[in-house]
Amino acid sequence: MRMTRPETALVTGANRGIGLEVCRQLAAKGYRVVLTARSRPKAEQAARTLAAHGAVEAVALDVTDSSSVVHAAREVEDRVGHVDVLINNAAILVAERKGVLGTTLDEFRETFETNVLGVISVCQAFVPGMVRRKRGRVVNVSSRAGQLSGMGQYAPAYSISKTALNAFTVQLANASRNAGVLVNAACPGWVRTDMGGPGAPRSVEQGADTIVWLATLPDNGPSGGFFEDRKKIDW
Repeated sequence: MRMTRPETALVTGANRGIGLEVCRQLAAKGYRVVLTARSRPKAEQAARTLAAHGAVEAVALDVTDSSSVVHAAREVEDRVGHVDVLINNAAILVAERKGVLGTTLDEFRETFETNVLGVISVCQAFVPGMVRRKRGRVVNVSSRAGQLSGMGQYAPAYSISKTALNAFTVQLANASRNAGVLVNAACPGWVRTDMGGPGAPRSVEQGADTIVWLATLPDNGPSGGFFEDRKKIDW
């Protein structure tokens, strides 16, 4: 996508892993990147590692804290202006080996606070501006673990939260369909990160590819879909 000016992309949970790689790839494409993490020092340290790749700004953003989301939105507006691309990457995985009956309600709540409610909070802060400007891209980083069509017993809190995230993706896509805002979910696959572990078959570069592709879609690109390796997959 050719840009007449540097567009701004904000990535949550971006101080390491897939989020950091997404920032690197977008910066290399000429985007002005807002790299966010719960801790400002962690965000700043991560941004410094990408200095050679392009313009990367560090902002503190805890998606589970509404005041943090509001403060981050104001800081981004003051420092870089509006956000054109929003990538909701922040997520947690807890109680991975517990069954659905053994996972505590607190573990479900903790997971949903980050993986679902945090995404909704960040979208409510940044997407209305995209709607007003009649253009934007939103990518929600999901997982095949959330697919109803193939769901098993893996990590119930995480899997169910990703199903809910997929439902939110469809709702948001429909709500903004006539406003030039394309909203999609991406499955990065099983990636070698702190969450995925060293035995995962995919690199962070491979995991980030579909996310970056969706973030840079042309105006006639798809919206309201779930994609892996740049191909649409079942919900």
